[in-house]
Amino acid sequence: MKEDIVVRSLVALAQTVRLRVFRALVVAGPEGMTPGALTEALGVSATSLSFHLKELTNATLISQERQGRHLIYRASFEQMNALLAYLTENCCQGQACLTAAEGENSCTC
Repeated sequence: MKEDIVVRSLVALAQTVRLRVFRALVVAGPEGMTPGALTEALGVSATSLSFHLKELTNATLISQERQGRHLIYRASFEQMNALLAYLTENCCQGQACLTAAEGENSCTC
């Protein structure tokens, strides 16, 4: 992953509403959510949400699909996983780390 894409992704997530939107879309999974559902779930105005969705889309962290009259937003799991892989690429100096699935929330170096 190129550094400029990493920086763009991190900048997009470094804002409270955008982070909440992204997390809601991650929880929603591949089915995604409409802007109306996001507005209701997060208590964000439609105008504000539109701006934040645009920023997350430009950072390629989410995608948008039109289904009839509705827009569906989804987290880009491929991009999210690439970002996480970039951030943890040299974790523990290449040594195996315990993962959350093994009962830990962070590296145990």
